Amino acid sequence: MLSVSDHRRDSAGFTYVYPVLSRRAGGLSVGINLNPNSACNWRCIYCQVPGLRRGAAPPIDLALLRRELRQLLTDVAQGDFYDRFEVPVAHRVLRDIAISGNGEATTAAEFPAVVEIIGDAHGEFGLACGCKLVLISNGSQARRSGVLDGLRNWARFGGEMWFKLDRTTAEGSARINGVRLDPATLHANLASAAAVCPVWLQTCVFRLDRQPPDHAERTAYLEFLAAALAAGVRLEGVLLYGLARPSQQPEAPRLDRLPAEWLEAFAAEIGTLGLPVRVSP
Repeated sequence: MLSVSDHRRDSAGFTYVYPVLSRRAGGLSVGINLNPNSACNWRCIYCQVPGLRRGAAPPIDLALLRRELRQLLTDVAQGDFYDRFEVPVAHRVLRDIAISGNGEATTAAEFPAVVEIIGDAHGEFGLACGCKLVLISNGSQARRSGVLDGLRNWARFGGEMWFKLDRTTAEGSARINGVRLDPATLHANLASAAAVCPVWLQTCVFRLDRQPPDHAERTAYLEFLAAALAAGVRLEGVLLYGLARPSQQPEAPRLDRLPAEWLEAFAAEIGTLGLPVRVSP
């Protein structure tokens, strides 16, 4: 049974492809996991991946990925997928194909080829009108030439990038994402991605040691967005969300959800910059 609280990557028995019910998408999402080795170049303290380790995506079997994706899309379109997985009637619609999974997908050397496979399947199954293409990424590789080639084609297929931006100070990114990124590096990565592909910012907020993000972090975040917009960086908006599933990292006992009212108040502050904000408590 699929659930918004359970995003296991092996639910369909495949290596790279998995179905989930996505609260942010509002229905069925077909996920593409290019990191079955559970390796990521970041280590976010709220990450739900068990056994997460530092590293990059392994070599991708492109032929296997193509077969798995076509098989699952065929099952969804023509088979008894929704009945077998006990999908609630209200969620029996394919909302997106999302490159996501157990690590940073753009560390895969085959990323541009993966984009082509997904784009071809998206067209073959007639999904262009109702099914989005989403890349969920931390944006750390956005200035690499191969990744930029993939992003250009992703945009050509109608895809968008959800660029992780949880904190904008070096201290905040080190504490939350396990990497120390200064604002200039964040800006350069974001500007590079947004120049070739539609970008939504995805920002996860929660209590850490019973405390929400403090005033200094919130102010730095708003100032970062304002500076990016002033510099001409094109942004679609902000996806502001809270914790939906338990962290599998050592910090898990220190984390808990924020009230919806807190997220709505912060969303209102972001909205003053002229950006659309979608809130998922």
